[in-house]
Amino acid sequence: MPNLATKRDAPLDDYRGFPTADSPSATCAFADASAGVWLYQANCLSFMDKVAESYPEGRFDLIFADPPYFLSNGGITCHAGRMVKVNKGTWDRSQGAELNHEFNLAWLSRCQKVLKRNGTLWVSGTHHVIHSVGFAMQQLGLKILNDITWEKPNPPPNLSCRYFTHSGETLIWAAKNKHARHTFNYELMKSHNSGRQMKSIWRMTSPKRDEKTFGKHPTQKPIALLERVILSASNERDRVFDPFSGSSTTGVAAIRTNRKFVGCELEDEFIDLSKRRLASALDVARTDLMAQARSQ
Repeated sequence: MPNLATKRDAPLDDYRGFPTADSPSATCAFADASAGVWLYQANCLSFMDKVAESYPEGRFDLIFADPPYFLSNGGITCHAGRMVKVNKGTWDRSQGAELNHEFNLAWLSRCQKVLKRNGTLWVSGTHHVIHSVGFAMQQLGLKILNDITWEKPNPPPNLSCRYFTHSGETLIWAAKNKHARHTFNYELMKSHNSGRQMKSIWRMTSPKRDEKTFGKHPTQKPIALLERVILSASNERDRVFDPFSGSSTTGVAAIRTNRKFVGCELEDEFIDLSKRRLASALDVARTDLMAQARSQ
């Protein structure tokens, strides 16, 4: 295996199928300055390089990342009662363990740079990627705070009957480094758990139908999951960043919890979906605010 530590800032020019850091300049696809919400059609590596250049002390209070899981390699799963191939897109295809890990080191090192001194990073994934993510975090000197198990009560059955049914994903929560004094809203999480300490196993369903009103993303996360992440580890008006924005569930959750949001996404299809979801979430938030003002 090559010396991975020497390649953390590499441009990844020769990494087949992975985005490179010398892509065209970012385009602002959605902006609402009054709410502090921005979505860029951009390669996250080059985008974070520019943010780190402009803000050497860090820019974001919390980052949530749902990176490629590298599982679209011809396997099968069950969807709507039928056997289908696992094919989420070319962006989700594995390039082999070493290149996958190089990619994880590249984007994680940039996340570390754009985090504020006491900011934290959350990364979700299945076993296909999460162990590489955890090891890369250790290599970079991030401080791992918790691993959360998101348990899905309604997973698709395992059709091969040769494995346990996959019914969860892992989220790793990490601070910028060992010196960080991270935010954790302990009492709030306790109040959300009937007055008891919240454990590291979270039981939540997959995204509900109304969360896919404007379309869907193949790896879309439930709003409830992102709301808990954001509420637990940030404060109102903090700035939340998602380098793999997808359908912008992170942005919707940030709006609903009164945080600012910056997201990056490359695919035209998901940019359009994100714009509709963000605009709708902002409309709902403003309507709710006006209703509260009238009631006082």
